[in-house]
Amino acid sequence: MKIVVTGTRGIPNIMGGVETHCEELFPRMVKLGFDVTLIRRQSYVKDNLTEFEGVKLVDITTPKKKSFEAIVHTFKAILKAKKLHANVIHIHAIGPALLTPMARMLGMKVVFTHHGPDYDRDKWGKLAKIILKLGERMGTVFANEVIVISTVIDNILKTKYGRNDCNLIYNGVPEPDICEYDEYFRELGIEKGKYVLGMCRFVPEKNLHHLVEAFSKVNTNGCKLVLAGDTDFEDEYSLSLKEMARKNNVVLPGFVKGRKLHSLLTNTRCFVLPSSHEGLPIALLEAMSYDLPVIVSDIPANLEVGLDKGSYFKLGDIEELSRKLQQNLDSEYHNQKYDMTKYNWDTIAQQIKEVYDKL
Repeated sequence: MKIVVTGTRGIPNIMGGVETHCEELFPRMVKLGFDVTLIRRQSYVKDNLTEFEGVKLVDITTPKKKSFEAIVHTFKAILKAKKLHANVIHIHAIGPALLTPMARMLGMKVVFTHHGPDYDRDKWGKLAKIILKLGERMGTVFANEVIVISTVIDNILKTKYGRNDCNLIYNGVPEPDICEYDEYFRELGIEKGKYVLGMCRFVPEKNLHHLVEAFSKVNTNGCKLVLAGDTDFEDEYSLSLKEMARKNNVVLPGFVKGRKLHSLLTNTRCFVLPSSHEGLPIALLEAMSYDLPVIVSDIPANLEVGLDKGSYFKLGDIEELSRKLQQNLDSEYHNQKYDMTKYNWDTIAQQIKEVYDKL
């Protein structure tokens, strides 16, 4: 079966939750016997690869403008998939799903993975939110198979569109890579066990400004705050966040992957995610795989992970977040064990195979 994947900026080593999802999943689908081609957005690609771990890579030029790059890319990707004689086109995210009917009319089966109601994100204007809601509808109504990554999303699609046959398949997380990188830590000016880690894109709904403000209120006992990540589109929010971070001596290593990321996860005191919106956050799952204490907002996607009550704080409550941070910094460090069984990528790949096999 020939699968063409779109709705992602690309793989490997490209920032984003959908991108991480695809980077982990589709090499496994190749190993399960599928012919997989992933269509990348050329403006994000920093390599000359034509294949990654068996996944064929095709780069398409698209305008790097957040308002319409996804839909232009998806349009071109669907036409490319037809030329490649794809049996199935796998569309990720609700924006690209707007063109699901086009793929069906061209004779291809469509699998649509809903990664979260992106119209709730603060960065989108009124018109963009309308289009994203329409994309959700088109994907849900017209896709042959729909995959949801959380029960929260599953309930949304049941309630709004009466789609009761969605496939609930969680995001996954690879095995932790416990490692040390002393030279990198010296470069950043941090010490093992003496920093708090935030890790995500610098966009408003991640509420990293809340984390910086909350951290500024605590007695740090010599600990620092590290915010690993960046933004695709430098804007007023990302610039103001970086300025706020610098004024508060926050460490900004930028977007990190590989050994640098693994060393940051191995040696932090705790991981913090203060988001107002998530699908099922891969960054949180990664932190959990390293047995880290975590402090996260009490939004439905985070609650679904099922952490102990003390790991949550009320969304937007900077004082409560500050208290949780202080408690962590004042206490002796201890690992936190989690049941990660349902977030195993090999298991997830088998579940996706079952979805493809239905077609």
